[in-house]
Amino acid sequence: MNTVIAFIVIFGALVFFHELGHLIFAKRAGILCREFAIGFGPKVFSFKKDETTYTIRLLPIGGFVRMAGEDPEMIEIKPGHRVGLLFNKSEEVQKIILNNKEKYPDARIVEVERADIEHELFIKGYEEGEDDSKLTTFPISKTAVLVENGVETQIAPFDRQFGSKTLGQRTMAIFAGPMMNFILAMVIFIILAIFQGIPSNEPVLGKLTPDGSALKAGLQEGDVVNSIEGSEVSSWQDVVEIIRKNPGNELDFSIVREGQNIELPVTPEVKDVEGEKIGLIGVYSPVEKSPLKSISYGVKETYFWTKEIFTMLGKLLTGQFSIDALSGPVGIYVSTDTVAKSGIFYLMKWAAILSINLGIMNLLPFPALDGGRLTFFAVEALRGKPIDKQKEGMVHFVGFALLMLLMLVVTWNDIQRFFL
Repeated sequence: MNTVIAFIVIFGALVFFHELGHLIFAKRAGILCREFAIGFGPKVFSFKKDETTYTIRLLPIGGFVRMAGEDPEMIEIKPGHRVGLLFNKSEEVQKIILNNKEKYPDARIVEVERADIEHELFIKGYEEGEDDSKLTTFPISKTAVLVENGVETQIAPFDRQFGSKTLGQRTMAIFAGPMMNFILAMVIFIILAIFQGIPSNEPVLGKLTPDGSALKAGLQEGDVVNSIEGSEVSSWQDVVEIIRKNPGNELDFSIVREGQNIELPVTPEVKDVEGEKIGLIGVYSPVEKSPLKSISYGVKETYFWTKEIFTMLGKLLTGQFSIDALSGPVGIYVSTDTVAKSGIFYLMKWAAILSINLGIMNLLPFPALDGGRLTFFAVEALRGKPIDKQKEGMVHFVGFALLMLLMLVVTWNDIQRFFL
């Protein structure tokens, strides 16, 4: 159960912050965001704040921000339609009732002659109970809603739609999702550095394990190592290398403790790692705590893991890794179970690495992913005009189908690897 909770919290947080990036920059650009969703499929929970409906959906495999104009907008109000109109204090149409008009006794019924709810924002028609020959124009509020079967949907004037924004604004609204994943990873690494400390390369002993040969020999945390077997050491890396090369061999440690020079014999335990015998004495690397250095550490760790993941992707593309090496949600769950047993700090580091991975995957120039959309924006910048929406939509649809197929293959591989 702890693993289930950890998996849900980690995966939910990664998706939440990713979609939050899209939401923040879309709203900054003035785009109407209809829905902020975690998961796909049927709604489990939802509430509305301002213009946006926030939902949690049944299948926890991602999320989305539904921006006005990304999909075909609204039902078209055609000539001859009879609609009910409710007005605000400024005598602008606030609600356009498409059916069940009898439930709105205060609505003014109008037979539509012409309507524009995207650009000019008006309805022109003949009002029942008035002079049938009088053609009246009714201005529409920018925040008006369409009411169909009792459900209200806010209209999206063209200046509130995704496609009306500049190329820079649209690019930022899409790029902000992966960007937030990198920022989240950086913040997690900074928090880890604040609480755990930053690994140091000084030849100073960190925490000692209770069953290690270092503690048995009398070494203590904070001891400064001057030399081992007469060989001077100047870094923690020097200490590690000498110990690893001498499994089972007694080593004379020359240390400084509280200003006093002390000589202690220590025998590294023998550890078999992938067929190679190495020495261990049960000492962690030294750490230092500094708020400023923690920020630097967060940036460096984020860069390091970004580089590592790109390296792995390069090996996959060049055939050094097969698709069987990839893991999906099942593999991530199993790995989360393993990491969770090591403690909260290891779990946080795992979450940071997953966040970077999610950011990179979404930046790949593959249709249906953020990177695919950014690729279309790059083409638009080069040719000076956007690609036809229908053609782009078809490419994304095919890309999404292939992505789902890949997910099924990877999930099946995970099931075979871990459960069969």
